Amino acid sequence: MDQFFAAIRAQREKTEETTNGEMYLIAGLGNPGREYRESRHNFGFMVLDRLAEKLNTRFEKEQQKALITTVAYEGRKLLLAKPITYMNDSGKAVVPLMHYYKIPKERLFVVHDDMDLPFGTLRVRPNGSNGGQKGMGSIITQLGSQDFCRLRCGIGHPPGQMEVIDFVLNKFSKEDSELLPAVLDKASSCVLDFVTQGYTWCMNHYNGRVEG
Repeated sequence: MDQFFAAIRAQREKTEETTNGEMYLIAGLGNPGREYRESRHNFGFMVLDRLAEKLNTRFEKEQQKALITTVAYEGRKLLLAKPITYMNDSGKAVVPLMHYYKIPKERLFVVHDDMDLPFGTLRVRPNGSNGGQKGMGSIITQLGSQDFCRLRCGIGHPPGQMEVIDFVLNKFSKEDSELLPAVLDKASSCVLDFVTQGYTWCMNHYNGRVEG
């Protein structure tokens, strides 16, 4: 995997000055603040942090209520964004970024946590409802459309009588934490393949459980 991303960095250096102008917005959902950094609800942030790390870039700029960074990849421009609006208002950052950079919804890809999928499961969808995920609900409301791609990262359901809010704002279990690096690597690969191969290819190659 490290060799794979080393090749990506080399390719990025080659294409830095030769992008074709196509920009993709990759939005990872989460909550700002140290206390939420490792929580299940910050899965989207974690995937983008892993992607930024492998692409040798950092989130050093704030724009439209989001931390952003831009990189070149395979002749395209990637705008990586982590909304700092808190989860429930994610659309107030994502949609203004789309408008500012004139990014069509076909080139929007949202990464978020999903309780309806077991932990370690990834699922790419080209459209659909928010499925109860309030960050996605905010984006759909602000955009006025459900027709954009998303990567759902499973976190599973709360155990026993545990409240949902306590579950999503808590850290991953020890068992899940052991698989988490592999999940983040595969999810970040999926983001890049969405840009170059499209969502259908990603659905065929990434939908399912990640093996450690």
